Amino acid sequence: MTEAGLLKKALHSVVAGQVNAAADPYRPGWHLAPPVGLLNDPNGFIQHNGRFHLFYQWNPLACAHGAKFWGHWSSADLLHWQHEPLALVPSEEFETHGCYSGSAVTDNGQLTLIYTGNVKYPDGSRTAFQCLARENTEGQFDKTGPVLSLPAGYTGHVRDPKVWRHENHWYMVLGAQDLNLQGKVLLLRSDNLLAWDLLGEMAGSGLHGLGEFGYMWECPDLFRLGDNDILICCPQGLAAESDRYLNTFQSGYFVGQLDYDNATLEHGEFTELDLGFEFYAPQTTQTDDGRRLLIGWMGIPDSDEFFQPTIQNGWLHTMTCPRELTMVAGKIMQKPARELQQLRRDEQAWQGTADDCPHLDMTKAETEIITEHAFSADLGGDMTLSFDGEWLRLTRKNRRTGLPEHRVWRGALHKLTVLSDASSLEIFINDGEAVMSSRYFPALPAQLTVRGSHQIALRHWSLAECVIE
Repeated sequence: MTEAGLLKKALHSVVAGQVNAAADPYRPGWHLAPPVGLLNDPNGFIQHNGRFHLFYQWNPLACAHGAKFWGHWSSADLLHWQHEPLALVPSEEFETHGCYSGSAVTDNGQLTLIYTGNVKYPDGSRTAFQCLARENTEGQFDKTGPVLSLPAGYTGHVRDPKVWRHENHWYMVLGAQDLNLQGKVLLLRSDNLLAWDLLGEMAGSGLHGLGEFGYMWECPDLFRLGDNDILICCPQGLAAESDRYLNTFQSGYFVGQLDYDNATLEHGEFTELDLGFEFYAPQTTQTDDGRRLLIGWMGIPDSDEFFQPTIQNGWLHTMTCPRELTMVAGKIMQKPARELQQLRRDEQAWQGTADDCPHLDMTKAETEIITEHAFSADLGGDMTLSFDGEWLRLTRKNRRTGLPEHRVWRGALHKLTVLSDASSLEIFINDGEAVMSSRYFPALPAQLTVRGSHQIALRHWSLAECVIE
């Protein structure tokens, strides 16, 4: 279909569905969500000319995966966001089945997008093109077209370019699947963003002593943090263990040192970025003041996602809050971006035995729980959070099967920060030592009820709504 035809269909879908979507009681007050339809991966996260831009995978036509568009928001402060014109529409032959994920850079002052054009054929095969689009004077994006076709030795699963500048060259990491159906991350180099040289397999299943580690690595991101190079990626095909890899697909990171000349990353073990029920495809950017920020998709690409109740009102999924990343003792720490503190209202403080704790409104709130002892918390009647002195356990009923399911963290606990929105929870453990992110659908207004026989201290704020203006 032509770009004009797709734009007409998208506009009709938004106009027809936005009233119901906006009136949904589970609509977030301070998380980003699509106007209608399905949202997934964050793309092109960048601070350009002092303003933050966040693009996103979007199917405006249905709450289903399909030929993805790129939606576009921008913000001056990470709090108040505005809709920008649709950035990419899958209208060309090199992107017939979607403008898949990618990144953004500033090239000679011009905001430039690098993304995957996804093409599927009637016989079930597929290919992928890495494509370029540049912002014009009207704030829209003109497509240059493919700058890299499918490299030899890989299946059609090659996607999600993340591009950055290092010394005098542009570099790209690409998620890939080799012909032995093993996940890899490729490293490429360019002088001009138009012609790319494949330098080699930087990391992946079977490399650097890792052993078999998944059949596809999606959404790679490579950046410097402290004295280390960090590779974020999403390996698909890891077998679940008792206390890790519990989601259908994983998101995590390796800490190492990138050898640019030899295209290798010597790294340590894989660490999950988030231990909650819904988290995938994170992307980072460096801010003008030197911070490394991360935003993820609060979703997982599996069948359970289509049992979320917001589908009844024509929309599906949200982003996480923006998070600041730092390195402490070789491990990434994640904290809510400091800008979010500006949303705090009506501070309450309480201390005493957990059983005596007052009920708190957590519909849109931030709650600090200070304790080293066992306790349990009912989260809006939809989920429970409990600590037994060794294991922190987040529990809910699976929306598809109705059976209990759990996510866990093990360690010495001293502080929890619970960021809650109308249908999401982000639980930061020990100032960001670990995080649990999940969608939830409580009885509204949602109440937090804490129980236990030990002492506990709480600080609680309601959070102002702020997202789209």
